[in-house]
Amino acid sequence: MDNVLVKIYKKPRLKDPILIEGLPGVGNVGKLAAEYLVSKLKAEKFAEIYSKYFPPQVLINEDGTLYLVKNELYYLKTRGKSDLIFLVGDYQGLSNEGQFELSYRVLEIAKMMNVKMIYTLGGFGTGQLTDQPRVFGAATNTEIVEMLKNYNVVFSSGEPSNGIVGAAGLLLGLGMNFFEMEGACLMGETSGYFTDPKGAMAVLKVLVSILNLKVDFKDLEARIQALNELTQKMQEQVEQKVRKEDLGYIG
Repeated sequence: MDNVLVKIYKKPRLKDPILIEGLPGVGNVGKLAAEYLVSKLKAEKFAEIYSKYFPPQVLINEDGTLYLVKNELYYLKTRGKSDLIFLVGDYQGLSNEGQFELSYRVLEIAKMMNVKMIYTLGGFGTGQLTDQPRVFGAATNTEIVEMLKNYNVVFSSGEPSNGIVGAAGLLLGLGMNFFEMEGACLMGETSGYFTDPKGAMAVLKVLVSILNLKVDFKDLEARIQALNELTQKMQEQVEQKVRKEDLGYIG
């Protein structure tokens, strides 16, 4: 078995396509954002990626059937100047070698389809809850940095302090150095403790503005409302527990 196996179902002809990556990561911000776009824009799957660098397991569908863990590539033809390719999936590579090899294989496919621009999506972990998450950015050149500043993307020197780990960073680094591709990473501010629809929404609002897409956010807004109610309930429970403990010292 090869380290990375690719099943290509069709080879769509796309105009000046842009690659958008959203794989599991901090707060699953990128994964949620990219999968939301795939669903709402009705993008069409054209390839699946399997690898020994993924966990050795199958996952279970709601109907009880199973499937082998994988990454997937979808495409969307738009009315604008660029069509879109989405990279989504169940896992990232479990090892350093796997991360490099999987990213390089994706870039080979992207090069074959004439991709010149990449947006990777992820979370910027702060360890704190926030009502209005910011979007932090990093890019392959200063022109893209200045463009993104117009969309209120924050560029903070040396942040994130440990760099951008995984596919979100490698696709840009390898793409810039070996495939003549430019790009940027958009990172939604998140506590990192759970799948964060607020961080995903912040990233999506920037991305759809850049790409001039029309997306219905109602389902994501419902998830945010449910999360707000849950966190409010948890906070009330903590406050009640603290009050009871304080009363124990009286008498």
